[in-house]
Amino acid sequence: MAKVVILSGSATAKSRLDGVLAWLEASLRRDNIETETIKVRDLPPEALIYAQFDHPAVVDANRLLAEADAVIVASPIYKASYTGVLKTFLDLIPQKGLEGKIVLPVAIGGTNAHLLAIDHAFKPVLSALSAFPVLQGVFVLDVQVERQADGGYTLSEEITGRLAQAAEALVQEIHLRNSARRTEQADASTVLS
Repeated sequence: MAKVVILSGSATAKSRLDGVLAWLEASLRRDNIETETIKVRDLPPEALIYAQFDHPAVVDANRLLAEADAVIVASPIYKASYTGVLKTFLDLIPQKGLEGKIVLPVAIGGTNAHLLAIDHAFKPVLSALSAFPVLQGVFVLDVQVERQADGGYTLSEEITGRLAQAAEALVQEIHLRNSARRTEQADASTVLS
């Protein structure tokens, strides 16, 4: 079964980003994609701040990324970029830690003025970590995610449509890549026979 790791860069426990990621996770699971989430805010602060590459929590998070077929990298936008907490973890991913990983960037912000953060902040660092391909990202406005009294979230129809397209593109890319790998393995076994 294919696996997607969701890397959440939200610095707060109750974030509208959680509603967006829950929607994406449910969508992927409907397509029989296994998901696992790394909430960077839950990693030990000393490991992040002091760049403790060998801290067990950092090692475990990097293992999850290594095992993934694809990664969703998500963050609120603060001061025209992803959060500092996400950056501290991205700095602890090995230089080629996203090599061969399909990556979908997702961002949420207060105004359309932050729309280009995906292209100007996310994509360069994801490319530096050897992610390929980096899919077209999804930018969500805060007002498109409404908090409910029960702690849940309601997403606007417009954003669920865009998230559905992004999830479909991610799933298709995973299936194409896995199909190509199976063909290569079959060809290799035929040659060895």
